[in-house]
Amino acid sequence: MKKIKLSSVSLLLFLSTIAQEDLSKIRDSILSEAKKLYRSESASWNGTDIFLQNYKGAQNNIGGYFSYADDENEVCVFFSASSTPLILGTIVFDKNDKVTFDTTQRQCTNKEKDYYSLREAAYKEVNSDTAFFKTYKNTSLNLVPFIEGDKRVIYVLTGTGSNDIVIFGNDYLLTFDQSNKLVSKKSLHKNIIVANYSKSDKEEGPAHTHLPETGNFITATDLCTTMLYQGIAKWKQNMVVSEKYMSIWNCKENVLAIIPYR
Repeated sequence: MKKIKLSSVSLLLFLSTIAQEDLSKIRDSILSEAKKLYRSESASWNGTDIFLQNYKGAQNNIGGYFSYADDENEVCVFFSASSTPLILGTIVFDKNDKVTFDTTQRQCTNKEKDYYSLREAAYKEVNSDTAFFKTYKNTSLNLVPFIEGDKRVIYVLTGTGSNDIVIFGNDYLLTFDQSNKLVSKKSLHKNIIVANYSKSDKEEGPAHTHLPETGNFITATDLCTTMLYQGIAKWKQNMVVSEKYMSIWNCKENVLAIIPYR
C-alpha cells in the first residue's frame, strides 16, 4: 500500500514537472517572438520620426517604409513611390541604441527587394479582403514583415491615431511561401480591445480576457504592444486571463509569468 502511494506521489510530481517545463517553453517562445516584434516596431516608430524630421524631398515621393534585422542591428528604410522603388532614407539602430541616418538615395539591396515584395503582397491581400481585415475609425493597419530562412510572415497590428489610447487585438498573422504567395491568414484576436491611459497618471496596467479561439496565453502581439507603450503609460503590468491560465507581464522587470488555474 505504501509503495502504491509513493508511486502515485512520484507520478504526480513527474507530471507536474513536465507541465512546468512545457509552460516554460511556451512562455519563452511567446517572449522571443514578442521581442522580435518589438524591435522591429520600435525601429519603425523611431525611424519614422527621424526620417520625417530630416527628409528634404517632397512628401508625395514617399511610398512607405519597413524595418528588418541585419545581424545585430535593426534597419528602417523609406522607399520611393515609383514602380521600381528607390531607398530614400536608411536609419540603423545598433544593439547599443546608437543611431545612424543616411539620406543617400540608392537602389534596394536584394534583401530589401525581398522585404518590399513580401510587404506589397500583404498589402494587396489586406486591401482586397476588407471583410476579414477590419478597420476602425482613427486607426490604421500596420504591417510588420519577417523573413527568416524559409519562413515568411507578416504581422498586421492595429495602430491608433489618439495619444491616450492603446489598441490590443484586431491583429492578424499572414504566412507566405518562398514566392510570396499567401499560404494562410489568421485572426489572432476576434475583437478589438481599447486601453485608455493618461500620461500624467500612474496606471496599474491593462487587462483583457481571451476566448478559447484566441488561445490560452498572452500573444506576442499583446506583449509587443505593451512594451511599446508601457513607459509612456507608466504601466506596472499587463494581464491576460483565459479559461485555464493567467498571463502576467511585469513592466518594470520585463518578466512574463504564466500561471495555471488549479
